[in-house]
Amino acid sequence: MARLLPPTLQILRRRCASRSHFSTAPSPVSPPSKAVLYDEHGAPDQVLRVADVPPVHLGDRDVCVRMLAAPINPSDINRIEGVYPVRPPLPGAVGGYEGVGQVHALGPAVTAPLSPGDWVIPSPPSFGTWQTYIVKHESVWHKVRSDVPMEYAATVTVNPLTALRMLQDFVKLNPGDAIVQNGATSIVGQSVIQLAKVHGIHTINIIRDRPGSEEAKDKLKQLGADEVFMESQLDMKNVKNLLGALPEPALGFNCVGGNAASLLLKFLRQGGTMVTYGGMSKRPVTVPTSYFIFKDISLRGFWLQRWMNSDKAEDCRTMIDYLLGLVHEGKLKYEMELIPFGKLSLALEKALGKHGSQPKQVMRF
Repeated sequence: MARLLPPTLQILRRRCASRSHFSTAPSPVSPPSKAVLYDEHGAPDQVLRVADVPPVHLGDRDVCVRMLAAPINPSDINRIEGVYPVRPPLPGAVGGYEGVGQVHALGPAVTAPLSPGDWVIPSPPSFGTWQTYIVKHESVWHKVRSDVPMEYAATVTVNPLTALRMLQDFVKLNPGDAIVQNGATSIVGQSVIQLAKVHGIHTINIIRDRPGSEEAKDKLKQLGADEVFMESQLDMKNVKNLLGALPEPALGFNCVGGNAASLLLKFLRQGGTMVTYGGMSKRPVTVPTSYFIFKDISLRGFWLQRWMNSDKAEDCRTMIDYLLGLVHEGKLKYEMELIPFGKLSLALEKALGKHGSQPKQVMRF
């Protein structure tokens, strides 16, 4: 007859057996994935390929995310071309930098308040969002609300956050003040208009002369723009006569360069600041000497990635929640096109401007 153990030892044996069983259990594995890869820098339509990626074992604190949507940003194209300052290592780089996904599986020791089905974004953003499943450490993922359109959750970081930071980081603006910007039809530009309106700031906006300019002007006005001028309207000495009752702007945002930057500078008041965050025209910013001497103009630059790398992760997440709250309230919106992942080639063509002016392309996985 087997000898019975005292009750305390029986409990201890059961606990040890349970722990032994837990320690030998296989770690969760991600499903097979499809990813947009490149092994060398070059034109996206020449170097990108869609490939199958094998399943990945999750570490103890890893989270497997099924991607829902990810945009094609100009900076994504620049990384693929090899002209962006920070790029993923080659070969085998996965495209994409921001996006939204749904928690699929959790490692056994994850402590973050995440559950399968939650919507998450990489925050700060990280390389490799153009794939169907991603496995990364829990610290990468930030849970976001799921009661907004997925394309907004996918695009909230790079462009709207840039707009918010520029409005807050350079000049103290008070309700009733004004800013001026070029590239106003961009998502950053549209976000600036709406965020400024929320805080009682007036916006003066400059857009290019092109077919559809009048329609674009009307759309910006509907978003809350106070004034919208085409570049050809500003070919005059004293553009400030166009402002009417609006104050001279203390702050300007330049994403174009060249002549568009020069037109923006005309509006700035004494001691004003122009912040450059892009150079779409690929032309230099040229400033008359008199602007420095007699107007004391300041020129600054803004790069979101540098800001996010300066111990701002928690601030970044708080601001993303704020921005998605505005989306939910209908106070922040911009034009995008959701396009199936299977139509990657078409989405890239549109993002590269091969089909004329197009809204932001967002891939749906």
